[in-house]
Amino acid sequence: MTKYLISFPSAAMVFPPEDFQAVSDAAHAVVQEAKDAGVWVFGGGIDESVPPVMVAGDGTVTEGTYPQTATLEGGYTVLEVPSRDAALQWAAKIAVACRCAQEVRAFQYDPAS
Repeated sequence: MTKYLISFPSAAMVFPPEDFQAVSDAAHAVVQEAKDAGVWVFGGGIDESVPPVMVAGDGTVTEGTYPQTATLEGGYTVLEVPSRDAALQWAAKIAVACRCAQEVRAFQYDPAS
């Protein structure tokens, strides 16, 4: 089975404030469905109030991040499913719940993980 990253940037999730509870409930329902199906690995949103830092091999910590990931934020789900088609089906469920399109990427196979 392959692990897939299903994600979206915060800016893509646009809905009226009064719909927040409905969106939250729908998202949590998909999470529970994935858990019940045994495909859930991990999920959550990046806490955008906590700035990123870089940690060097010697332990030096500096504020900031790689230029390519300066806008890394939003929601992330990792599922382990038997096929890309299955990942796309789960991404569609998440897209409905979160009211925005989802990006799907496969993790490289690693027998140790």
